[in-house]
Amino acid sequence: QVQLVESGGGLVQAGGSLRLSCAASGRSFSSYAMAWYRQAPGKERELVAEVSSAGTTQYADAVTDRFIISRDNAKATTSLQMNSLKPGDTAVYYCNARFGTRYYWGQGTQVTVSS
Repeated sequence: QVQLVESGGGLVQAGGSLRLSCAASGRSFSSYAMAWYRQAPGKERELVAEVSSAGTTQYADAVTDRFIISRDNAKATTSLQMNSLKPGDTAVYYCNARFGTRYYWGQGTQVTVSS
């Protein structure tokens, strides 16, 4: 069992930056692939960025070159640095841990980007 707690959301103007953090409790954090998803009102939840247990990263096209995902296995945390934010980035952001067919979710943190 893995418990995830996100922090760092808030209100920011377009062009600004925010850093989201996700703290994990439970065993074997380093074995999990970690990801950030987001869900805007009226839309489906979508993958934003993922970092594998080996450290390989992948990003949605919409955030490539603006967002950076990272992980710290010693601290059992994963972060999402978001730069050059746009109003279209407004959503609830969720931390996700995946190991095989097991998925765990955080409670979500709101990010609002004003124009």
